[in-house]
Amino acid sequence: MLKKLYETIEPADENVSKWSSVYDVVMLICIVASMIPLAIKAEHTVLTIIDKVTVTVFIVDYVLRLITAKQKINKGTVSYFLYPIQPMSIVDLLSILPSLIPINAGFKVLRVFRIVRTLKVFRSLKFFRYSKNIARITRVIKDQAKSLSAVFSLAIFYIIITALVMFNLEPDTFDNFFEAIYWSAISLTSVGYGDITPVSNVGRLFTILSSFVGVAIVALPSGIITAGYLEVLRKEKESDETE
Repeated sequence: MLKKLYETIEPADENVSKWSSVYDVVMLICIVASMIPLAIKAEHTVLTIIDKVTVTVFIVDYVLRLITAKQKINKGTVSYFLYPIQPMSIVDLLSILPSLIPINAGFKVLRVFRIVRTLKVFRSLKFFRYSKNIARITRVIKDQAKSLSAVFSLAIFYIIITALVMFNLEPDTFDNFFEAIYWSAISLTSVGYGDITPVSNVGRLFTILSSFVGVAIVALPSGIITAGYLEVLRKEKESDETE
């Protein structure tokens, strides 16, 4: 019984019953529906109903997954204690708790209400469980973790160094070092909001040079992920052909 329940609630593949696919579709619809109230500032009865219905579905889903933890983790009774600390289990819990936390109407003007409301965005992370494309991207990131971490470290190093240089080239432009870090980050990504800009010719020349290097650094993760994604697709195609 538990095995059949586990096969139903787990993301579907070609070897499981149609009920698993139906379950996945229902959950995806609920995830999308749960995002609607977050996109609308005004309170409405319909939005409240949507939130209550979707969070009820998420609670049921969480309980079912907890019940079938032994089938998923395969560590006997210990599985029931290990399941709540799994990454996706934490996401599931964070997507539920905000709707269960009672907030008095007087608190709605405070940050507490906004923080609790914002936590509901964690529901979007549930897509990682049901979307095959997202699952592929996650697999690519895991496979290319070393390369991506090296590029990320390079980017952090570059941001700090360029921030230090600019902070000393134009001390009057920045009130503190964090503003220099902010300037370096937006220059690295070629965003350029324009709220902090160099005023000296030396500062502007350095900005031009750092932007050229920044574009190259930003392009590295894209190339790594693209190559990894194509490799995953190739392996899946070979696997399908051998079956």
